[in-house]
Amino acid sequence: MTGSVDTETLTMLKEVMEDDFPQLITTYLDDATTRIAQLTPLLGAADCDELRHCAHSLKGSSSNLGATALADMCFEIEAKAKEQQLDGLESCIHNIEKEFDVVRSVLEELL
Repeated sequence: MTGSVDTETLTMLKEVMEDDFPQLITTYLDDATTRIAQLTPLLGAADCDELRHCAHSLKGSSSNLGATALADMCFEIEAKAKEQQLDGLESCIHNIEKEFDVVRSVLEELL
C-alpha cells in the first residue's frame, strides 16, 4: 500500500494490462475528475438519484484501481443519497476531493 493506493492491485493490473496500463490510468483519471466535479452541483440540486449514480460509478472504478479509501468515501455518499439524506455531504465531497488529489499523484507517477 502506497499512501492511498494498494500497490499490489496496481502491480497486478499492470501485469495483466501490459501496454494498455497507461491508458487505463489516464481513462480513470479523466473519468474520476469529471465525476468528482459533478458531485457538488448534484448535491446542490438535491438530485439524489444522479448523485448516487455518480458516487457509485466513482466507487467502482476507484476500487478496481486499489484506491480503497476513496471508494469507501464514495460509498458513504452513495448510501446517503440512496436514503435521500444529503445533510453533511459537503464535507464528504471535500474529503473525496482531497483524497483524489493523493490518488492522482500516485497514479501519475506510474505514467
